[in-house]
Amino acid sequence: MLNLPDFPWDTLAEAKARAASHPEGIVDLSVGTPVDPTPESVRQALAQAGDAHGYPQTWGTPDLREAVAAWFARRRGVPDLDPDGVLPTVGSKEFVAWLPLMLGLGHSDVVAFPAIAYPTYDVGARLAGATPAPYAGLAELTALNPAPALVWINSPSNPTGAVAEVEELREIVRWARQVGALVVNDECYAELDWRDGHSGSPRPCGAPSLLDPRVCEGSHEGLIACYSLSKQSNLAGYRAAFAAGDPVLIDRLLQVRKHAGMMMPWPVQRAMLAALSDDEHVSAQIEIYRRRRELLAPALQHAGLRISHSQAGLYLWASMGMDARETVRLLAERGILVAPGDFYGAAGQSHVRVAITATDDRIQAAAQRCEQREPLGSQGRPVA
Repeated sequence: MLNLPDFPWDTLAEAKARAASHPEGIVDLSVGTPVDPTPESVRQALAQAGDAHGYPQTWGTPDLREAVAAWFARRRGVPDLDPDGVLPTVGSKEFVAWLPLMLGLGHSDVVAFPAIAYPTYDVGARLAGATPAPYAGLAELTALNPAPALVWINSPSNPTGAVAEVEELREIVRWARQVGALVVNDECYAELDWRDGHSGSPRPCGAPSLLDPRVCEGSHEGLIACYSLSKQSNLAGYRAAFAAGDPVLIDRLLQVRKHAGMMMPWPVQRAMLAALSDDEHVSAQIEIYRRRRELLAPALQHAGLRISHSQAGLYLWASMGMDARETVRLLAERGILVAPGDFYGAAGQSHVRVAITATDDRIQAAAQRCEQREPLGSQGRPVA
């Protein structure tokens, strides 16, 4: 039997029931599911490709891979991505979960990932039989013994919204190359950058990419960036994502995926091509999330929560200085459901993750519930 942790969201049943009992209904801010419409141009591309009687290409069509390379040059400041180093994936979660196994890692290997992180990095290591190794910063990473075979970065971070700058990423890459480790950055929130001067413009923007020449120093060897269109284009239901970087590594993964039948459906490939070719809908969606964030953040602060990091992404990483489950309970009493920080590792036990992916009216309702009453209080259990 696989030694996997319980699915975290199953533990929120009691808090969800409490929030749902609110007279004006629940405001569910515990998950990052997009709620806004999928762009019309993308839906049309999907429909027009509906006659998909043949098997799709596992590698993706040349025009799709070229579109990904062009998107990296236009939006991410990566001018020299080889289209041969692009691989469509069935969403990014499956790529995260299966990458250690696809790389052939096993019981003698270590997979490193941030100490506060989306739980699938840990799950992927376990699926491969490798040793999961959370790290808090470069010092802890470089002290791992044995050195990891695979290093995960998640910038911008889910759940904290922290952004790794060019210098930090470059240091990790240099060290990894010295010890022979592969480095993969999960960059799916990269365009949703709330720092000054960074959102909505049709130029290279957002958090630095692992493939940025300033980071990789001109070589993508040993490096992969993975990205999802779920957030920027409201395509979560399409499972539209890709991995890109070192063509040698991508080819290794391609051969495994051919054997395993891991193919992105043809209509989704066409929809993805349409989404990557249209920057306007992305800029519009970024502004929608900006408005929701600017409404919700001060309301949470009024309620007594302190917001940490949260420089990018779709979440506010907030704390009342008490156990996360107590904060979840207090917010549930106001009909607001959030995710406890312990979902993302023991280091997150004093924080909660609050999503900004509800509709405008539900974000407004949450803000009103936070602002129209006294702060949540300090009767919770302090964190040691």
